[in-house]
Amino acid sequence: MSTLLLRLAAPLQSWGINSKFEYRFTEKMPTKSAVVGMLAAALGLGRDADLSKLNALKFGVRADREGEEITDFHMAHERDFWKKHDAKYTHLTYRHYLSDAVFLAGFEGNDAFLREIEQAIKNPKYPLFLGRRSCPPTLPIVIKISSSQLEQALREEPPICENSNRMLRVQIETDGSGYKIMQDVPLSFNPKKRIYGYRKVNEFFVDFGDDKNEVETEHDAMSELR
Repeated sequence: MSTLLLRLAAPLQSWGINSKFEYRFTEKMPTKSAVVGMLAAALGLGRDADLSKLNALKFGVRADREGEEITDFHMAHERDFWKKHDAKYTHLTYRHYLSDAVFLAGFEGNDAFLREIEQAIKNPKYPLFLGRRSCPPTLPIVIKISSSQLEQALREEPPICENSNRMLRVQIETDGSGYKIMQDVPLSFNPKKRIYGYRKVNEFFVDFGDDKNEVETEHDAMSELR
């Protein structure tokens, strides 16, 4: 089994699970349902497509920079087309985002299928976004396909951004006893009837305090003149 490693970074991201109506919250880490949706968009799958192959991939994510949670206040106006009221309806909404976060996401599965996904992300059929349409990702998205299994790949891949913490949070799904249960497996993206299943997730921290694992950020301005 191999692991496809992805860089999920943008000025804004939003990873909601239980968001409804006026309050649209975000999780602290990317959700499998949203990232599978991004892969489905890259592959050109429709809303009614079979997602079983994507859902079968084991998913994990590491927070290289957790970012700051911010709230965007909206006033949305809707006209009364049935003429029951003279004025417009006004909806007040609160939308939560993660600002300047950077995540390392991984999918473990068959090497050939992962390479198909890799090419699709580099040449997507539909636009890609990180949780909401207003959150397009920055490039590059694909880091590499690792020959390691998912947990090992998330533990060993050096930090992918500057100013990351020494201790990086990791969430990884498991078939055994989980740290928590999340309703985060997309069974159908049909807008008339979205269906989500459950998955178990474990959480731990990886220590990148060792100098050999830290990102090299020092710039030698004279190196090109030697």
